[in-house]
Amino acid sequence: MSKYRLGEFEEVVLLTVAILYGEAYGVAILNEMESRLNREVSIGSLRTVLSRLEKKGYLSSEFGESTAMRGGKRKRFFKVTKYGQKALHETKEQRQQLWDAIPKIALE
Repeated sequence: MSKYRLGEFEEVVLLTVAILYGEAYGVAILNEMESRLNREVSIGSLRTVLSRLEKKGYLSSEFGESTAMRGGKRKRFFKVTKYGQKALHETKEQRQQLWDAIPKIALE
């Protein structure tokens, strides 16, 4: 059994943060997920998962510079940690092992 536990939504969020490397903040993550997955994502559920992944040590975050365009508010940028990278790699390997175990006839 793996020491890394990722739910499906957590995995998608981690992958999206990695895709957006250096530009992964709330709205950008939301837009990328909706675009790639063709499904709506609520900002509330995204914030909850970002917070949970940061508490688990899979993500780190830091604030960017404030901008006049955002009324002086700063964006919080997220980055996948080394621990998060390990979790993603292990999850990918587990899923691939499951796919590889399916007899060809089962999906014909």
